[in-house]
Amino acid sequence: MTAVHLLVEGRVQGVGFRAWVQREAKAKGLAGWVRNRGDGSVEAVFSGADAQVRSMVEACHRGPRLSSVTAVKTAIHPDEGWTEFVVWPAE
Repeated sequence: MTAVHLLVEGRVQGVGFRAWVQREAKAKGLAGWVRNRGDGSVEAVFSGADAQVRSMVEACHRGPRLSSVTAVKTAIHPDEGWTEFVVWPAE
């Protein structure tokens, strides 16, 4: 099991990015959360099997059709025992 924290920059708010992340994460069997940040970026934590987490990180580099991702910053994150994937309110 792996848990990672992502900060996704670019045109990622107002384009359905959080809903897309939630759908993709659930389809990959991941737990964690996603939210908009006040600086215009999107922040997420993914927890699950190594291969699925890596696949989700790669997918976030592309994002949904209307997005334009310019940077994805990743860091290892402690697994806090999430059991589902949720959208949190904006920071």
